[in-house]
Amino acid sequence: MEDASAAAIIDARGIVTGWSEGARRLTGYTAEEAVGRAVRELLAEDVPPEAVTLLSGTVLVRHRDGSLIGLRLRACAVADGDGTPGGYVVTAEPPGGAETSLAGQAFQQASMSMSVFDIRQRYLRLNDEACHVMGVPEEVLLGRHFPDTVEEAEHSRGFNWHLRHVVDTGRPLRYESYTGAPSLNREHAWVTEMWPLRNSSGELVGTALAAFDSTEQYWARQRLALLNEAAATIGTTLDVVRTAEELIEVMVPRFADFASVDLFDWVLGAEEPPTVPDGDVVLRRVAHGSATEGTPEAAVHLGEKDSYPPFSPLARALQDGRATLGQAGEPAFMRWVAERNARAPEGRRYRQGVHSMMAVPLRARGITLGVAVAVRIGQPDDYGADDLVFAEELASRAAVCVDNARRFARERTTALALQHSLLPKGLPGQAAVEVAHRYLPSESAAGVGGDWFDVIPLSGSRVALVVGDVVGHGIPSSATMGRLCTAVRTLADVDLPPDELLTHLDDLVTHLATGDDSDEVAELGATCLYAVYDPVARRLNLAAAGHPAPALVLPDGTARLVPMSAGPPLGVGGLPFEATELQLPEGSVVALYTDGLIEDRDRDVDHATDELCRALTVPADSLDALCDTVLKAVLPEEPSDDVALLLARTRALGADQVATWDVQPDPAHVAATRQSATEQLSAWGLEETAFVTELVVSELVTNAIRYGEPPIQLRLIRDRNLICEVSDGSSTSPHLRRAHAYDEGGRGLLLVAQLTQRWGSRQTTRGKTIWCEQPLTPLPIPAF
Repeated sequence: MEDASAAAIIDARGIVTGWSEGARRLTGYTAEEAVGRAVRELLAEDVPPEAVTLLSGTVLVRHRDGSLIGLRLRACAVADGDGTPGGYVVTAEPPGGAETSLAGQAFQQASMSMSVFDIRQRYLRLNDEACHVMGVPEEVLLGRHFPDTVEEAEHSRGFNWHLRHVVDTGRPLRYESYTGAPSLNREHAWVTEMWPLRNSSGELVGTALAAFDSTEQYWARQRLALLNEAAATIGTTLDVVRTAEELIEVMVPRFADFASVDLFDWVLGAEEPPTVPDGDVVLRRVAHGSATEGTPEAAVHLGEKDSYPPFSPLARALQDGRATLGQAGEPAFMRWVAERNARAPEGRRYRQGVHSMMAVPLRARGITLGVAVAVRIGQPDDYGADDLVFAEELASRAAVCVDNARRFARERTTALALQHSLLPKGLPGQAAVEVAHRYLPSESAAGVGGDWFDVIPLSGSRVALVVGDVVGHGIPSSATMGRLCTAVRTLADVDLPPDELLTHLDDLVTHLATGDDSDEVAELGATCLYAVYDPVARRLNLAAAGHPAPALVLPDGTARLVPMSAGPPLGVGGLPFEATELQLPEGSVVALYTDGLIEDRDRDVDHATDELCRALTVPADSLDALCDTVLKAVLPEEPSDDVALLLARTRALGADQVATWDVQPDPAHVAATRQSATEQLSAWGLEETAFVTELVVSELVTNAIRYGEPPIQLRLIRDRNLICEVSDGSSTSPHLRRAHAYDEGGRGLLLVAQLTQRWGSRQTTRGKTIWCEQPLTPLPIPAF
């Protein structure tokens, strides 16, 4: 057999009887050495003579030099005259059969890694890509068991299991793995397909494997997963620093070995954004993180500022408005690393191995906020174009969250400033009640609310206590709160009863909600509690518009909520408000508050009000201390709304401070009334005020007799000021006017207004009261 094909003739006993020149070239055996030998001596595994017909497919053959080679064999039976098999002709295709077979060429030149194994996981054939991945030529691997050619690792054990699984089940398998390769400097992802190989009789004789390098697709999916994670984890709070920290947590260690976020100072304040400077860039470090414990790569401590020269990657990224790469070996990168290490403190310099970095500007809504830096030290791969795109997308998402936090902080600061400017800075001096208050703005993401309180001195030594709450948060709510606070003060100055005052306030809110400026009154709606305490009568008159009822602590230590009608919230319109009147002993404590103190998610309001009443009964040295006690006991752990608390301890004016006279509606009694007032002033030791008081009493009593209706009453109250009140049964209020030169009257009220500090009138259930106040030490009498 001198033909060029690789063929052998084997008799029925399994003895080689013919050997071609091609067979010699493949196996190294000459015809003289092969003919007469049992075929099983030439195979890598023992095969009985009767199994020669199974020599089809890929079989391991032992080369003359002892190595194993995989050959694709095909056996063809030769029959004797009686039809029984007399021998076999076996042809073989060598591993280099790709040179003579188009299919073989396709196998050998495929871009994917392809290998063929027998059922014992021994290599029968590998293509060029498989040899490249394994890092050795084909002849080194042929005949060796796969477990002997790979390192002992978790993915290798899984690979063995999958090969055995295909042999055991006879079913194909597809899976993805993340492994290393001896000839590659980086880890790779592979999509591996395995399928069984069968001979012509359908018997499984081996397995084939094709591995696709899916590293780029794998990292693309990893980057996408990281972006999805960033969308869920960055911006969970409206805090600039915490948002920067969340960005670092996403980047380290999966994308960078070290990362930092530096922001312009104005981002952390309330200033408007300036332009990016052309020279050195000064940034403040707000967050950084490292895969190494202790963050040894951070040359700048958290909260510190640092200056970056124009050639640095950070400055170039800010100037260009896009991400900048720096790789080891590049002059600009190496210069920056050297300059940075030179000024870094000992122990905080970039250690050996820093080979790639990326600076990405944080831009949102056309504004540059700062820069994020990612550095690779232990990870072998340099940053590439795909990483650049990913980093810019990640930075853009994070920048929006940082800008949202910045805008929230600025709006919160503005709202707080507006609210503090509208809330009372110092409560006015008055004798009716002792007061203490607390206001706690909300720390939640919703922003500052519209809670407010006020203490308003009224005529007759009375005082108004007010607490309100505007629906919504932010600047619109604070502005609306300011409007309502001003409106309440204006209406209180008119001395309206609580229920009537709330009716007028309700009309105002309704008007605001339907006016052109309704957009400024976001989610317009408000609640309000208005109470008036009279220290002379020791009565508390109050009404509510959708507001929680106040708590009352009596001098005996018992506490309860004031039974009253809550009324509709302001802005509903068309519904009446109901006033409640209480007689209070001196020393009672009235607690007015907003719903943020007792209401919260997953909190029972009744239980919270019980806690409030218990806290109010705790002994305290002062009302200020009692405020702190109440907040500590009742306030939720994380309040979701503003809280306003106003405590008032009632006082009383004794009989020795009040004098009252009934006046007959006869002008002849004016002199007697004036004399009685003068005597009372002498008893109080206020003789210096007698002259002005005589003029005032004479004018007011005369007007009541002339223009009013009985009953007429004069009352003097000695408080911080001297108060003179004249009441009559008429509801007609006088008006101040300037009399002409020849008018006989019209100068009385003008005289009263000039001689006293202030004067006014208020409606009562029996008519009206004209009142005026003057200091206990008389003022100089003005010239007319």
